[in-house]
Amino acid sequence: MATAHLNFIGAGNMARAILGGLIANGYQASSISACAPNSGELDSLKAEYPINTSLDNNAFIDHTDVLLLCTKPQVLKAACEGIRDSVQARKPLIVSIAAGVTIAQIEEWLGGDLPVVRCMPNTPALVHIGASGLFANSRVSPEQKNLAASLFESVGLVAWVPAESDLHTVTALSGSGPAYCFMFIEAMEKAAIGLGLNAADARALAIQTMRGAAELASRSEESPEQLKRRVMSPGGTTERAVSRFEQEKLAEVVAAAIGDAWSRSYELAGEEPPA
Repeated sequence: MATAHLNFIGAGNMARAILGGLIANGYQASSISACAPNSGELDSLKAEYPINTSLDNNAFIDHTDVLLLCTKPQVLKAACEGIRDSVQARKPLIVSIAAGVTIAQIEEWLGGDLPVVRCMPNTPALVHIGASGLFANSRVSPEQKNLAASLFESVGLVAWVPAESDLHTVTALSGSGPAYCFMFIEAMEKAAIGLGLNAADARALAIQTMRGAAELASRSEESPEQLKRRVMSPGGTTERAVSRFEQEKLAEVVAAAIGDAWSRSYELAGEEPPA
């Protein structure tokens, strides 16, 4: 890993998160470069990390081992077509974090016959506790697969999925999932304020409760269902609250919402969701 040259196309928040996580874990900054059309974005990145940067996306491809496509999906086609010849001459591992852009599209834009990994990260990667779903095409070697995993393990958990279509589910679950968690924190906070707690304490307690519950679930061998039951005393406050959630069919609402996100992910990719 320490000898592979990483080249980022795009220097936004997710690129910065991955880059920062790698350097924090000991990756050599001299083996990392970044390209973007915005000089201010690159200057900010270079001020924080001693990496090479350029406004020319072709600048470092001749010695790139891993090319990370971190642009917005709507500009990825143009970015890829602008570096196609350089990529075909080098044939590095391609890693894309562009939501809704398939491997087939990336290969078409870059000229084909390339090892490509698609990744669906999420915003907690910005604080290095993200969750990323990855899929590799058949041209990705075991060594390249391990390298791709190590990039995203620097900012959190990595899960390989067996089919590219599974990334639609990853998008609906962990890609969009932080918004669901924030929404629940917001609802808890507002409820507590409505019952008389001051706003600062309501927010702090709601956030810490969500954080602590997630940490407990990640460390425990028990299922979330079992952990939930451990908090519930017969006839107690938690049991009554959970009973209300069940009466209001919370699980069905969550399933429907995640299903909507899943369907929308297919739509954005120009695909039909399976019946």
